[in-house]
Amino acid sequence: MRKIPALGLTTLIAAAGLLLGSGAATASPSGQDPVFTPERGDVVSMVNKLSHSTATSRLRAAGITWSSSGGCSDRYKYNCTSLEQVNSATIQGAITLKNASRCALNVTGGTEVGHASGTYSHWNGYKLDFALSTCLGNYITGNFASIGGNKWKAPSGNIYYRESDHWDVVFYSCGC
Repeated sequence: MRKIPALGLTTLIAAAGLLLGSGAATASPSGQDPVFTPERGDVVSMVNKLSHSTATSRLRAAGITWSSSGGCSDRYKYNCTSLEQVNSATIQGAITLKNASRCALNVTGGTEVGHASGTYSHWNGYKLDFALSTCLGNYITGNFASIGGNKWKAPSGNIYYRESDHWDVVFYSCGC
């Protein structure tokens, strides 16, 4: 059995939703996640969910901005950028990335509908999208291991996927 790195929080070995096949962890309304699709029996971690307000306050305090093509934060509208129900470790991971890279970061995608589904998905609070920048691109490609397919893996286990117009990042842990 593969083990997924813990989020730095209490590790929960048996996730009821996965073991019982409830499917509750795949609430996103679109396709499969290009970064990671877990296998049945993978280790999952207990997470602490944040409100949009709490998440944006933490990002703002760290000097990280967020933007929305629709100028909104409604989780149920694809053109909004919502951080409602994001994992605390995901927000801390973004802050760690900002501090380590010393790059300006702008979150362009959060937990809103319109992203690929999966256990470690945007909808479930594990992923954020960041606007492209030379600084961020150089930091990721210069410090993390290339794992093919425009993907880089940090020592923490977090995966950075370079899409056409943004970085798609899955935060398994709060390290970068």
